[in-house]
Amino acid sequence: MNALERLAALGLSLPDVPAPVANYLVGKRVGDLLYLSGQGPRNDSGGYHQGKVGSEVAIGDAYQHARLAGLSLLAAAQSLGGDLDRLEAVKILGMVNAAAEFGQHPQVINGCSDLFVEVLGERGRHARSAVGMGSLPGNMTVEIEAIFRILD
Repeated sequence: MNALERLAALGLSLPDVPAPVANYLVGKRVGDLLYLSGQGPRNDSGGYHQGKVGSEVAIGDAYQHARLAGLSLLAAAQSLGGDLDRLEAVKILGMVNAAAEFGQHPQVINGCSDLFVEVLGERGRHARSAVGMGSLPGNMTVEIEAIFRILD
């Protein structure tokens, strides 16, 4: 089963990739590496899921938001010529818009990590950082950036 078939089996599809809102790129390929700009959890109305995790947003909801950000990262990679079946996740940086006392950042970012493994199999396993932030753009709950390797 290929990556798109795995997505479909999960009841998921790749979203459209939003155009950058400032002077940056969705991603940049350098050799066999694909560096992707941060993606947030888009909601059905085209905006982003918002709020402080740990006070306004439950961990389970934020996990799902990280999963949505992961789908956007896969869509961005594909839009830049990265056939999902040739992608290997190398590293992600997951940022959580967290209440000051919140300390369960890894459990939130697991949403993205789990998605990558479900869709890419062993090629989805990656190095990772999961950190808390005092705020994120637009008050979104999570933002995740990724580095992928494009396999021959």
